[in-house]
Amino acid sequence: MSTLIVVDNPKNWPLDLKGVEIVPSRVYLTDPYYNNLRRTKVFNMCKSYRYQAAGYYVSLLAEARGHKPIPSIWTIQDMKLPTIIRFVSADLDELIQSSLAPLQSERFDLSIYFGKNLAKRYDRLSARLFDMFYAPFLRANFVFQKKWILQNISPIAGNDIPDSHRPFVLEVANAFFARQYYTRPKKSDNRFDLAILYNPGAKDAPSNDRALKKFIKAAAALNIEAELITKEDYGRLSEFDALFIRETTNVHHYTYRFARRAAVEGLVVLDDPESILRCTNKVFLAELLERHKIRTPKTMVVHRDNLVHVEAALGLPCILKKPDSSFSQGVNKAKTSEELIRYGRELLNDSELIIAQQFLPSPFDWRIGVLDKKPLFACKYFMAKDHWQIIQRTVDGKKKEGNFETFRLEDVPEKVLSTAVKAANLIGDGLYGVDLKEIDGKVYLIEVNDNPNLDAGVEDACLKEELYTTIMASFLARIERRKRLQHQI
Repeated sequence: MSTLIVVDNPKNWPLDLKGVEIVPSRVYLTDPYYNNLRRTKVFNMCKSYRYQAAGYYVSLLAEARGHKPIPSIWTIQDMKLPTIIRFVSADLDELIQSSLAPLQSERFDLSIYFGKNLAKRYDRLSARLFDMFYAPFLRANFVFQKKWILQNISPIAGNDIPDSHRPFVLEVANAFFARQYYTRPKKSDNRFDLAILYNPGAKDAPSNDRALKKFIKAAAALNIEAELITKEDYGRLSEFDALFIRETTNVHHYTYRFARRAAVEGLVVLDDPESILRCTNKVFLAELLERHKIRTPKTMVVHRDNLVHVEAALGLPCILKKPDSSFSQGVNKAKTSEELIRYGRELLNDSELIIAQQFLPSPFDWRIGVLDKKPLFACKYFMAKDHWQIIQRTVDGKKKEGNFETFRLEDVPEKVLSTAVKAANLIGDGLYGVDLKEIDGKVYLIEVNDNPNLDAGVEDACLKEELYTTIMASFLARIERRKRLQHQI
C-alpha cells in the first residue's frame, strides 16, 4: 500500500519526512493520476477540515476513490459533534483524571502528534485520543469543572506546530511512517485484510482461542489476511477491508462504536451496527416478532404501570428480562407474586421497559446459526443440571453450563429451521444465532442473537473446518461486492 501526505502547499510544509510522497491538495484533488491509484493510504495534513475546504474534500474524495484517508471524513465529522466529545470524555474519564490530576490550572491543551506528546506522562492519554480521533496532529482542550472534562478536539495544521515542538514531531512522524512501512508486510497473494475484534480476558467470549485460530487459517486459504485486534486498535480500522466482531456486543459498549465506525468507513462488518441495535434490545424483538406473527411464549412489554398485571396475563412462574440481557444474565424467574414485583422493580430501575414472558420449561433450547439468510449450523443447548437455564450462575460468580449436542441441518425438524430463518431475516443478512423451544410439536421463538457463540468443539462439531470457511467465504463475497460497487461509482 503506497502512502501519500497531502498538504496545502509543500513549500510551507515544515517536516522533512522519509519515504513518503508529499502532494499538494489541489494536485491530489484534480490530477487524474491520483484518481486512478489503488491501495493508497492518504494522510490528510491540510490546514483546515471545515466543510467544503480543501482538507474536507481530500478525505471525502479519498473515500470515493477507495483510498484510506487519515483522518476519514467520519472522523472529521466526529470531531465537530459535542455528543461524540462528551461520550469520549466519559469513556476515558478514569484515564483523564489520573493523567491531569497534578495540574493546578482550570484549562489544559494537549498537543498530540501521532499519538505522542512531548511529556511522556501524557502518552497513554494521547494514544487513546489518537485511537478515537485518528488524525496525524491533534489538539485536545480540557477544562476543570469539579473534574477534568474533554471540551474540544481539533486538528493541528503542519505550519501551526510550534518551532520548539518540531524536532520531536519529526522524530515521532518518521518513527510512525517507518512502522507503517515495515510492520505487517502484506503478502503478495492476499487481496484483503480482515480485523477480528476480541477481548483476550473475556470470561464469556463468543469464540474460544481454537476457533479464532481456525478463522485466521480459513481466511488465509481465501487470500484474506486476518488479524486479531482489541479495543486499543480502534484507530486502525481504516487499515482493513472488513471487521468480524468476536466479543459480546452491546449498544453501550466499545463493540458498537467499532461496528458503527467500520460501517461508515466502508468496511464489511459482522455484526453490523443495525443488527446490534435490533438484537440487543428484547423490547424491539418482542414487537417485531409479534407483528410478523412468529410464535413466541406469551410476552408482555412491561412498565411501572402494568407490572401488577403481569401475573394475571402470564401466570406464575414467569420470566423477567432486561432488554439487553445476554449469557443468562439480567434474566429472572419469578415463582411468586412477591418475586415478580421485586424483580420487576429492580429491572425497571435501569430501563423504562422490560420484557415478561411465559415460562415454558424444556430440557433444551435449539440454537440455529443463520448466515446470509440461510441456516448454517444447529445445536441443542441443554439446561444446566437442576436449573431452568442453560447457564447457572452462583452468588460467588461461578457458572455451571448444561451439555450440548450438534446436529446436521438435514436432521433438524423443518419447522425449527424455517422459523429460525424467518426470524433472522427480519433482522438482516448477517450472522445470527436463533434460540427456539420445541414443545408438543410447536416451535416457539425465544430470541435472535447478533453475536452467536462459535466455539471449536461445539458449533463446529458437524461441519468441522467448513464452518469457518463458509463464514470467511461470506466475508470475501461481501468485500468483493462492495469493491465492485465502489468502482462503478
